[in-house]
Amino acid sequence: MIERYLELCLRLGRHVDGLVDAYYGPAEIKERVDAEELRAPAALVQDAGSMLEQVDDGWLGAQLLGLETVARKLAGEDVPYEDEVERCYGARPEWVPEETFEAAHRKLDEGLPGNGSLAERYQAWREEDTLRGDTLAGVYSGMLADVRGRTGALFGLPDAESVKVEYVSDEPWSAFNYYQGGLRSRIAVNTDTMLTPDFVLELATHEAYPGHHTEHAWKEKVQVVEGGRLEESALMVGTPSALVSEGIASLAAEILLGDDVERVVAEHVHGTGVPYDGDVSQLVKAAIVPFAYVGSNAALLIHSRGGSEEDAIEYSMKWALRSRKRAAQLVRFITDPLWRSYIATYSAGYDVCGTWVDGDPARFKRLLTEQLTPADLR
Repeated sequence: MIERYLELCLRLGRHVDGLVDAYYGPAEIKERVDAEELRAPAALVQDAGSMLEQVDDGWLGAQLLGLETVARKLAGEDVPYEDEVERCYGARPEWVPEETFEAAHRKLDEGLPGNGSLAERYQAWREEDTLRGDTLAGVYSGMLADVRGRTGALFGLPDAESVKVEYVSDEPWSAFNYYQGGLRSRIAVNTDTMLTPDFVLELATHEAYPGHHTEHAWKEKVQVVEGGRLEESALMVGTPSALVSEGIASLAAEILLGDDVERVVAEHVHGTGVPYDGDVSQLVKAAIVPFAYVGSNAALLIHSRGGSEEDAIEYSMKWALRSRKRAAQLVRFITDPLWRSYIATYSAGYDVCGTWVDGDPARFKRLLTEQLTPADLR
Protein backbone atom coordinates (compact mmCIF):
# COMPACT_ATOMS: atom_id res chain seq x y z
CA MET A 1 0.00 0.00 0.00
CA ILE A 2 2.71 2.50 0.94
CA GLU A 3 4.67 1.92 -2.25
CA ARG A 4 1.45 2.36 -4.25
CA TYR A 5 0.76 5.58 -2.34
CA LEU A 6 4.20 6.98 -3.13
CA GLU A 7 3.77 6.01 -6.78
CA LEU A 8 0.44 7.87 -6.85
CA CYS A 9 2.08 10.96 -5.34
CA LEU A 10 4.88 10.96 -7.89
CA ARG A 11 2.61 10.17 -10.85
CA LEU A 12 0.33 13.09 -9.95
CA GLY A 13 3.41 15.25 -9.56
CA ARG A 14 4.37 14.59 -13.15
CA HIS A 15 1.07 16.21 -14.17
CA VAL A 16 1.15 19.15 -11.71
CA ASP A 17 4.43 20.95 -11.18
CA GLY A 18 4.83 21.79 -7.50
CA LEU A 19 2.24 19.31 -6.22
CA VAL A 20 5.05 17.24 -4.71
CA ASP A 21 6.42 19.77 -2.27
CA ALA A 22 9.27 17.42 -1.40
CA TYR A 23 10.19 13.78 -1.91
CA TYR A 24 12.98 12.03 -0.03
CA GLY A 25 11.69 8.46 -0.15
CA PRO A 26 13.27 5.47 -1.92
CA ALA A 27 15.09 6.69 -5.01
CA GLU A 28 14.20 3.57 -6.98
CA ILE A 29 10.47 4.38 -6.78
CA LYS A 30 11.01 7.85 -8.20
CA GLU A 31 13.34 6.57 -10.90
CA ARG A 32 10.77 3.98 -11.95
CA VAL A 33 7.89 6.48 -12.03
CA ASP A 34 9.95 9.07 -13.91
CA ALA A 35 10.85 6.48 -16.56
CA GLU A 36 7.36 5.10 -17.17
CA GLU A 37 4.80 6.38 -19.64
CA LEU A 38 2.69 9.22 -18.24
CA ARG A 39 -0.35 7.71 -16.52
CA ALA A 40 -3.69 9.21 -17.52
CA PRO A 41 -5.57 11.24 -14.85
CA ALA A 42 -8.61 8.95 -15.10
CA ALA A 43 -6.39 5.99 -14.23
CA LEU A 44 -4.97 7.91 -11.28
CA VAL A 45 -8.52 8.53 -10.02
CA GLN A 46 -9.05 4.77 -10.11
CA ASP A 47 -5.73 4.14 -8.34
CA ALA A 48 -6.59 6.54 -5.53
CA GLY A 49 -10.13 5.18 -5.22
CA SER A 50 -8.89 1.60 -5.03
CA MET A 51 -6.53 2.48 -2.20
CA LEU A 52 -9.24 4.44 -0.39
CA GLU A 53 -11.42 1.34 -0.35
CA GLN A 54 -8.64 -0.67 1.29
CA VAL A 55 -6.98 1.80 3.67
CA ASP A 56 -7.55 1.47 7.42
CA ASP A 57 -5.22 4.27 8.53
CA GLY A 58 -6.89 7.62 9.20
CA TRP A 59 -3.93 9.78 8.20
CA LEU A 60 -3.29 7.89 4.98
CA GLY A 61 -7.00 7.84 4.15
CA ALA A 62 -7.23 11.62 4.51
CA GLN A 63 -4.18 12.05 2.27
CA LEU A 64 -5.66 9.75 -0.36
CA LEU A 65 -8.96 11.64 -0.39
CA GLY A 66 -7.06 14.84 -1.15
CA LEU A 67 -5.02 13.21 -3.90
CA GLU A 68 -8.10 11.59 -5.42
CA THR A 69 -9.64 15.06 -5.61
CA VAL A 70 -6.55 16.41 -7.36
CA ALA A 71 -6.78 13.53 -9.82
CA ARG A 72 -10.50 14.14 -10.42
CA LYS A 73 -9.81 17.76 -11.31
CA LEU A 74 -6.97 16.68 -13.60
CA ALA A 75 -9.38 14.31 -15.31
CA GLY A 76 -11.70 17.23 -16.05
CA GLU A 77 -14.28 16.75 -13.32
CA ASP A 78 -15.94 19.99 -12.16
CA VAL A 79 -15.49 19.88 -8.40
CA PRO A 80 -17.23 22.77 -6.59
CA TYR A 81 -14.67 24.99 -4.87
CA GLU A 82 -15.88 24.41 -1.30
CA ASP A 83 -15.88 20.65 -1.91
CA GLU A 84 -12.40 20.84 -3.41
CA VAL A 85 -11.02 22.62 -0.34
CA GLU A 86 -12.77 20.28 2.11
CA ARG A 87 -11.72 17.09 0.34
CA CYS A 88 -8.14 18.26 -0.15
CA TYR A 89 -7.52 19.89 3.21
CA GLY A 90 -10.10 18.57 5.66
CA ALA A 91 -11.68 21.97 6.35
CA ARG A 92 -14.66 23.52 4.56
CA PRO A 93 -14.25 27.23 3.80
CA GLU A 94 -16.97 29.56 5.04
CA TRP A 95 -17.55 33.21 4.25
CA VAL A 96 -16.43 35.45 7.12
CA PRO A 97 -18.82 38.41 7.59
CA GLU A 98 -17.37 41.82 6.76
CA GLU A 99 -18.43 43.04 10.22
CA THR A 100 -15.41 41.11 11.50
CA PHE A 101 -13.12 43.26 9.35
CA GLU A 102 -14.97 46.45 10.27
CA ALA A 103 -14.25 45.76 13.95
CA ALA A 104 -10.57 45.29 13.11
CA HIS A 105 -10.60 48.62 11.25
CA ARG A 106 -11.98 50.40 14.30
CA LYS A 107 -9.23 49.00 16.53
CA LEU A 108 -6.59 49.99 14.00
CA ASP A 109 -8.00 53.47 13.63
CA GLU A 110 -7.65 54.06 17.36
CA GLY A 111 -4.03 52.96 17.56
CA LEU A 112 -2.27 53.73 14.28
CA PRO A 113 -0.26 56.96 14.31
CA GLY A 114 0.20 59.31 11.39
CA ASN A 115 -1.98 61.30 9.02
CA GLY A 116 -4.23 60.27 6.17
CA SER A 117 -6.82 57.56 5.73
CA LEU A 118 -6.75 54.32 7.68
CA ALA A 119 -5.51 52.47 4.60
CA GLU A 120 -2.71 54.99 4.08
CA ARG A 121 -1.60 54.77 7.71
CA TYR A 122 -1.76 50.97 7.73
CA GLN A 123 0.20 50.67 4.49
CA ALA A 124 2.80 53.06 5.86
CA TRP A 125 3.20 50.76 8.86
CA ARG A 126 3.11 47.61 6.74
CA GLU A 127 5.18 48.66 3.75
CA GLU A 128 7.57 51.41 4.82
CA ASP A 129 10.70 50.99 6.95
CA THR A 130 11.58 47.74 5.19
CA LEU A 131 14.75 45.69 5.35
CA ARG A 132 16.65 45.28 2.09
CA GLY A 133 19.87 43.92 0.65
CA ASP A 134 22.72 43.15 3.02
CA THR A 135 20.78 44.59 5.95
CA LEU A 136 17.93 42.16 5.31
CA ALA A 137 20.33 39.23 5.01
CA GLY A 138 22.11 40.17 8.22
CA VAL A 139 18.93 40.62 10.24
CA TYR A 140 17.34 37.44 8.87
CA SER A 141 20.48 35.43 9.60
CA GLY A 142 20.57 36.76 13.16
CA MET A 143 16.90 36.04 13.71
CA LEU A 144 17.28 32.50 12.37
CA ALA A 145 20.12 31.77 14.76
CA ASP A 146 18.11 33.23 17.64
CA VAL A 147 14.91 31.27 17.01
CA ARG A 148 16.90 28.10 16.25
CA GLY A 149 18.46 28.28 19.70
CA ARG A 150 15.12 28.89 21.37
CA THR A 151 13.50 26.07 19.40
CA GLY A 152 16.23 23.65 20.42
CA ALA A 153 15.79 24.59 24.07
CA LEU A 154 11.98 24.31 24.04
CA PHE A 155 11.27 21.48 21.60
CA GLY A 156 14.63 19.93 20.80
CA LEU A 157 16.04 19.56 17.29
CA PRO A 158 17.33 16.48 15.47
CA ASP A 159 21.10 16.29 15.29
CA ALA A 160 22.65 17.66 12.10
CA GLU A 161 19.54 19.49 10.86
CA SER A 162 20.34 22.60 8.80
CA VAL A 163 18.81 25.46 6.82
CA LYS A 164 20.16 27.34 3.79
CA VAL A 165 18.63 30.70 2.75
CA GLU A 166 18.44 32.30 -0.69
CA TYR A 167 16.77 35.50 -1.91
CA VAL A 168 14.49 35.43 -4.97
CA SER A 169 11.93 37.56 -6.82
CA ASP A 170 8.86 37.24 -9.07
CA GLU A 171 7.05 34.61 -7.00
CA PRO A 172 3.40 34.50 -5.80
CA TRP A 173 4.45 33.86 -2.19
CA SER A 174 6.49 35.76 0.42
CA ALA A 175 8.79 32.86 1.31
CA PHE A 176 8.95 29.13 0.67
CA ASN A 177 10.51 26.17 2.46
CA TYR A 178 11.96 23.57 0.11
CA TYR A 179 12.56 20.55 2.30
CA GLN A 180 15.31 18.41 0.81
CA GLY A 181 15.40 15.40 3.10
CA GLY A 182 18.38 14.46 5.21
CA LEU A 183 17.13 17.01 7.78
CA ARG A 184 17.96 19.89 5.39
CA SER A 185 15.86 22.78 4.08
CA ARG A 186 16.40 25.50 1.52
CA ILE A 187 14.37 28.62 2.31
CA ALA A 188 13.64 31.12 -0.48
CA VAL A 189 12.70 34.66 0.60
CA ASN A 190 10.87 36.79 -1.98
CA THR A 191 12.42 40.26 -2.00
CA ASP A 192 9.46 41.65 -3.99
CA THR A 193 7.55 41.49 -0.69
CA MET A 194 7.67 44.46 1.70
CA LEU A 195 9.89 42.93 4.39
CA THR A 196 9.34 44.95 7.55
CA PRO A 197 11.12 43.86 10.76
CA ASP A 198 8.03 42.10 12.15
CA PHE A 199 7.50 40.20 8.93
CA VAL A 200 11.12 39.09 8.73
CA LEU A 201 10.84 37.47 12.16
CA GLU A 202 7.56 35.86 11.08
CA LEU A 203 9.32 34.34 8.07
CA ALA A 204 12.12 33.00 10.28
CA THR A 205 9.70 31.26 12.64
CA HIS A 206 7.16 30.23 9.98
CA GLU A 207 9.56 28.72 7.46
CA ALA A 208 12.25 27.42 9.79
CA TYR A 209 12.18 27.37 13.61
CA PRO A 210 9.86 26.02 14.94
CA GLY A 211 7.79 26.03 11.72
CA HIS A 212 8.07 24.09 8.46
CA HIS A 213 11.71 23.03 8.63
CA THR A 214 11.44 21.92 12.25
CA GLU A 215 8.29 19.91 11.55
CA HIS A 216 9.71 18.19 8.48
CA ALA A 217 13.02 17.40 10.17
CA TRP A 218 11.34 15.94 13.23
CA LYS A 219 8.91 13.87 11.17
CA GLU A 220 11.71 12.57 8.98
CA LYS A 221 13.56 11.43 12.10
CA VAL A 222 10.58 10.11 14.09
CA GLN A 223 8.21 8.87 11.40
CA VAL A 224 10.49 7.84 8.53
CA VAL A 225 13.87 6.90 10.00
CA GLU A 226 12.75 5.52 13.35
CA GLY A 227 9.18 4.49 12.53
CA GLY A 228 9.64 3.24 8.97
CA ARG A 229 6.57 5.16 7.75
CA LEU A 230 7.75 5.99 4.26
CA GLU A 231 4.46 7.70 3.35
CA GLU A 232 5.78 10.73 5.26
CA SER A 233 8.64 11.06 2.75
CA ALA A 234 6.33 12.59 0.13
CA LEU A 235 5.20 16.06 1.20
CA MET A 236 2.13 16.83 -0.85
CA VAL A 237 0.20 20.00 -1.63
CA GLY A 238 -3.53 19.26 -1.87
CA THR A 239 -3.66 17.12 1.27
CA PRO A 240 -4.67 17.61 4.94
CA SER A 241 -1.07 17.29 6.13
CA ALA A 242 -0.42 20.61 4.38
CA LEU A 243 -3.14 22.31 6.45
CA VAL A 244 -1.63 20.97 9.67
CA SER A 245 1.80 22.10 8.49
CA GLU A 246 0.56 25.64 7.85
CA GLY A 247 -1.16 25.62 11.23
CA ILE A 248 2.14 24.71 12.88
CA ALA A 249 3.99 27.43 10.98
CA SER A 250 1.34 30.07 11.70
CA LEU A 251 1.52 29.29 15.43
CA ALA A 252 5.30 29.18 15.47
CA ALA A 253 6.12 32.73 16.57
CA GLU A 254 3.57 32.95 19.36
CA ILE A 255 4.27 29.50 20.81
CA LEU A 256 8.03 30.14 20.74
CA LEU A 257 8.20 33.79 21.79
CA GLY A 258 4.86 34.69 23.37
CA ASP A 259 4.87 38.32 24.50
CA ASP A 260 8.59 38.69 23.70
CA VAL A 261 8.09 39.04 19.93
CA GLU A 262 8.45 42.83 19.83
CA ARG A 263 11.47 42.82 22.15
CA VAL A 264 13.22 40.20 19.99
CA VAL A 265 12.52 42.14 16.81
CA ALA A 266 13.80 45.35 18.37
CA GLU A 267 17.04 43.66 19.40
CA HIS A 268 17.72 42.42 15.89
CA VAL A 269 16.97 45.67 14.05
CA HIS A 270 18.88 47.84 16.51
CA GLY A 271 21.66 49.65 14.70
CA THR A 272 20.26 49.05 11.21
CA GLY A 273 18.73 52.51 10.88
CA VAL A 274 15.28 50.99 10.23
CA PRO A 275 12.72 52.49 12.65
CA TYR A 276 10.71 50.08 14.79
CA ASP A 277 8.04 50.84 17.42
CA GLY A 278 7.25 47.69 19.36
CA ASP A 279 4.21 49.14 21.12
CA VAL A 280 2.52 50.14 17.88
CA SER A 281 3.51 46.83 16.32
CA GLN A 282 1.89 44.86 19.14
CA LEU A 283 -1.32 46.86 18.86
CA VAL A 284 -1.52 46.55 15.08
CA LYS A 285 -0.81 42.81 14.98
CA ALA A 286 -3.51 42.14 17.56
CA ALA A 287 -6.01 44.22 15.60
CA ILE A 288 -5.36 42.66 12.19
CA VAL A 289 -5.76 38.99 13.17
CA PRO A 290 -9.11 38.86 11.26
CA PHE A 291 -7.36 39.99 8.07
CA ALA A 292 -6.20 36.38 7.66
CA TYR A 293 -9.74 35.56 6.49
CA VAL A 294 -9.83 38.19 3.75
CA GLY A 295 -7.79 35.97 1.44
CA SER A 296 -10.13 33.00 1.81
CA ASN A 297 -13.12 35.30 1.25
CA ALA A 298 -11.45 36.65 -1.89
CA ALA A 299 -10.96 33.09 -3.15
CA LEU A 300 -14.61 32.29 -2.49
CA LEU A 301 -15.56 35.50 -4.27
CA ILE A 302 -13.76 34.38 -7.44
CA HIS A 303 -14.34 30.63 -7.38
CA SER A 304 -17.83 30.38 -5.86
CA ARG A 305 -19.56 33.74 -6.21
CA GLY A 306 -18.68 34.64 -9.78
CA GLY A 307 -16.46 37.59 -8.95
CA SER A 308 -13.67 38.77 -11.22
CA GLU A 309 -10.01 39.11 -10.39
CA GLU A 310 -10.51 42.87 -10.20
CA ASP A 311 -13.39 42.34 -7.75
CA ALA A 312 -11.05 40.29 -5.56
CA ILE A 313 -8.28 42.90 -5.76
CA GLU A 314 -10.69 45.63 -4.68
CA TYR A 315 -12.12 43.41 -1.94
CA SER A 316 -8.65 42.79 -0.54
CA MET A 317 -7.75 46.47 -0.75
CA LYS A 318 -10.93 47.47 1.07
CA TRP A 319 -11.04 44.90 3.85
CA ALA A 320 -7.38 43.98 4.40
CA LEU A 321 -6.23 47.54 3.59
CA ARG A 322 -3.67 46.19 1.15
CA SER A 323 -1.98 48.27 -1.48
CA ARG A 324 -2.96 47.41 -5.04
CA LYS A 325 0.40 45.70 -5.54
CA ARG A 326 -0.06 43.43 -2.53
CA ALA A 327 -3.72 42.77 -3.38
CA ALA A 328 -2.73 41.78 -6.93
CA GLN A 329 -0.07 39.43 -5.52
CA LEU A 330 -2.74 37.75 -3.38
CA VAL A 331 -5.05 37.33 -6.37
CA ARG A 332 -2.17 35.87 -8.38
CA PHE A 333 -1.82 33.26 -5.63
CA ILE A 334 -5.52 32.37 -5.33
CA THR A 335 -5.97 32.06 -9.08
CA ASP A 336 -2.95 29.80 -9.56
CA PRO A 337 -4.29 26.30 -10.35
CA LEU A 338 -2.03 24.71 -7.74
CA TRP A 339 -2.57 27.23 -4.96
CA ARG A 340 -6.18 28.38 -5.40
CA SER A 341 -7.55 26.11 -2.67
CA TYR A 342 -4.36 26.28 -0.57
CA ILE A 343 -5.25 29.77 0.69
CA ALA A 344 -7.67 28.13 3.15
CA THR A 345 -4.85 26.31 4.93
CA TYR A 346 -3.51 29.46 6.59
CA SER A 347 -6.56 30.63 8.52
CA ALA A 348 -8.12 27.18 8.96
CA GLY A 349 -4.78 25.63 9.93
CA TYR A 350 -4.16 28.32 12.53
CA ASP A 351 -7.67 27.91 13.96
CA VAL A 352 -7.60 24.11 14.15
CA CYS A 353 -4.04 23.77 15.45
CA GLY A 354 -4.25 26.79 17.74
CA THR A 355 -7.41 25.55 19.44
CA TRP A 356 -5.91 22.09 19.94
CA VAL A 357 -2.54 23.32 21.22
CA ASP A 358 -4.11 25.97 23.48
CA GLY A 359 -0.70 27.41 24.35
CA ASP A 360 0.76 24.08 25.51
CA PRO A 361 4.35 23.50 24.21
CA ALA A 362 3.96 19.74 24.79
CA ARG A 363 1.01 19.63 22.40
CA PHE A 364 2.90 21.73 19.86
CA LYS A 365 5.74 19.20 20.04
CA ARG A 366 3.19 16.47 19.24
CA LEU A 367 2.20 18.42 16.12
CA LEU A 368 5.86 18.49 15.13
CA THR A 369 6.37 14.75 15.51
CA GLU A 370 3.04 12.89 15.06
CA GLN A 371 0.83 12.19 12.04
CA LEU A 372 -2.33 14.09 12.99
CA THR A 373 -5.19 15.10 10.72
CA PRO A 374 -7.52 18.10 11.02
CA ALA A 375 -10.23 15.64 12.07
CA ASP A 376 -7.97 14.33 14.87
CA LEU A 377 -7.41 17.88 16.12
CA ARG A 378 -11.11 18.63 16.23
